[in-house]
Amino acid sequence: MNDRPHAEALLPPELVAKAREVTEANRAAGRRIAVAESCTGGLVGAALTEISGSSDVFEASFVTYGNDAKMRMLGVSTDVLETFGAVSIATAWAMAQGAMHKAEVDVAVAITGIAGPDGGTEKKPVGTVVFARAERDAPPDKIKAERREFGDLGRGGVRLQAALCALELLMPEAALSRAP
Repeated sequence: MNDRPHAEALLPPELVAKAREVTEANRAAGRRIAVAESCTGGLVGAALTEISGSSDVFEASFVTYGNDAKMRMLGVSTDVLETFGAVSIATAWAMAQGAMHKAEVDVAVAITGIAGPDGGTEKKPVGTVVFARAERDAPPDKIKAERREFGDLGRGGVRLQAALCALELLMPEAALSRAP
C-alpha cells in the first residue's frame, strides 16, 4: 500500500471534477478523445491528466496558440485563418478536425478565443471563445460549433470557463441527454 500523502490537485476542483466525469463517461462509451487548445493553453489537457487512468481515453492535446502552429500541427489552412480569423467557427472546426485526424481518435474538441486583458475588438471582445467538436464518421447534423461570450472575467476566469465548456463538449451524447 502506498503510504505517501496525495498531493493536492493543481487545478480548480470544479475543473478536475468535470475532467473525471468526462474520463469516466468516455471510458464507458469506449471512446478515445483529443483536444486542440489555443486560449486555454493546455488547461483542458492538464485537467484530463489530473485523473489517474485517463490514458484509457485521452490520447493527445495540441496546444496551438499561434497561427503557424494551427497550420503546421493541425492543418488549418491559411485561407481559413486569413478569411475568418483565429477566433472563428471555421478555425475552431478546422482545429477539431485536425486534432481528430492527427491523434486518430473518436472525438476531438477545439477551443480558440480571446482571454484578455488585451486583444479584444468591437466584433470580438475579450471573453469571446469559440468551440468545435469533431466526431469520427459523424453525420452533418452532429457537427457542433459555437461562439460564447463570457465577458471580461479576467484572463483566468475566461480560461477556466472555456476549459469547463470544452470538457462538457467531450461528454458522449447519451451522457449529455441524461444531464439535468
